[in-house]
Amino acid sequence: MSYLTYVGKRLLQMLPVLFGISIAVFAIVHLIPGDPADVLLGQNATDARVKILNKKLGIDRPLLVQYFAFVWDLLHGSLGTSFYNRESVSSLILGRLPETGMLLFGGVILSILIALPLSILAASKRGAFRDQLVRAIPIVGLGMPQVWVGVMLILLLGLRFPLFPVSGFGETFPERIHSIFLPSLTIAILLSPILIRSLRASMLEILDSDYVLTARAKGISTARITRVHVLRNAIIASVTVLGINIAYLVGSMVVVERVFAISGTGSLMIDSISRRDYPIVQGVTLYFAFIVVLVSLITDLIHAALDPRVVVK
Repeated sequence: MSYLTYVGKRLLQMLPVLFGISIAVFAIVHLIPGDPADVLLGQNATDARVKILNKKLGIDRPLLVQYFAFVWDLLHGSLGTSFYNRESVSSLILGRLPETGMLLFGGVILSILIALPLSILAASKRGAFRDQLVRAIPIVGLGMPQVWVGVMLILLLGLRFPLFPVSGFGETFPERIHSIFLPSLTIAILLSPILIRSLRASMLEILDSDYVLTARAKGISTARITRVHVLRNAIIASVTVLGINIAYLVGSMVVVERVFAISGTGSLMIDSISRRDYPIVQGVTLYFAFIVVLVSLITDLIHAALDPRVVVK
């Protein structure tokens, strides 16, 4: 099987997944307790007004009819209109997407910058003090809640030593980079321990392989062996681990954005849930799900490009 055939096969496999996601998203959103009309009308809600507004919003129809209308809009590139402010859901999400995208990208980059040197440091001297120290990082990092990490960073680097803003997104590009450092570091502190554990284990396994021993016998320097033979092959396994955890982080963006008062898609979802704004909740959830599927696809394609044996299988 060629690489292009593999890509086409993976794209086709996405279709039933996306269809299943659309059903799950619609069902979960409509399980949220409360009536959107009651929330929108507030103190002015009466049975007659609620009934009229429900009919106007189209949520008095059977769920199956509402689902097919939802899918029909999706096929035409529309996520509907917000119940709360009557704006296009797509435009509302796209307006908030840069904040979430930059935050996620910054967190991943910082995670790699932290995990790569520490993994090399630990694997190059198995059992030494530095190895034991690096191995302790995943144990500590995985045990810390996101909210606590974010608050501690705000207190330390935002208030005690005011090096970074503790909220907002900034106006210019440099200001935005400066603003997202603390929330990105929060993500990196939670993601890098997983990468360190995976990359260190892969590097140790490769260091014991026959071709590395042969390279050492030929007098090749340790730095060159690590760079050319060990790190390159160890990254293959870690790419999958990184992809899986990026998909997990997409959902956890909600917490980080809330802690640092960033008006991204996560904050938009929380506000919309409290307002029972079904179209926005459906739209944001669908965007998150699509990003997860897309990250999974890109991870598989990168893995196949790095390891041609995947395509052969």
